[in-house]
Amino acid sequence: MNRRIALIAAGVVALLAVTAAVVRHRSSGGSAQQDPGARTTTASSSSPLSDPKWATGRRITVEVLNATKVRGLARRAALTLRDQGFDVVSTGTNRDPFDSTQVLDRTGHREWAVRAAKAMGGATVLVRPDSSRDVDLTVLIGATWRPPSQPFYP
Repeated sequence: MNRRIALIAAGVVALLAVTAAVVRHRSSGGSAQQDPGARTTTASSSSPLSDPKWATGRRITVEVLNATKVRGLARRAALTLRDQGFDVVSTGTNRDPFDSTQVLDRTGHREWAVRAAKAMGGATVLVRPDSSRDVDLTVLIGATWRPPSQPFYP
């Protein structure tokens, strides 16, 4: 009888620990917070943060504009770019529709625009300087862009 009570108590403690971990994970936005000065040591080629040249210490500011009739694509694209290390400072809607996704280089850093295009799964890179926008890149989400799948959190 004492052994059964001990097993039940251990199960309850384990359940509480798992519940606390899930709540902590959800309240942090579902992703681990990374120190901006920390360098990533993984060898994954899909993460731009693993490239030492990418970790220049400079924030690459991006605005994301939805150029489709599908609601919420700018927000999904912003999450995708943030996961790749970009600083998305604004989202919105473009009044002109586009079929394909375009990355506009606003400050003359073409390599940043190429990285953003790659993060979006492929996009056209165009040089369109515009110092009045206060961003390094503008990403126009086209109708052919498909957001990456998201993990399921019940």
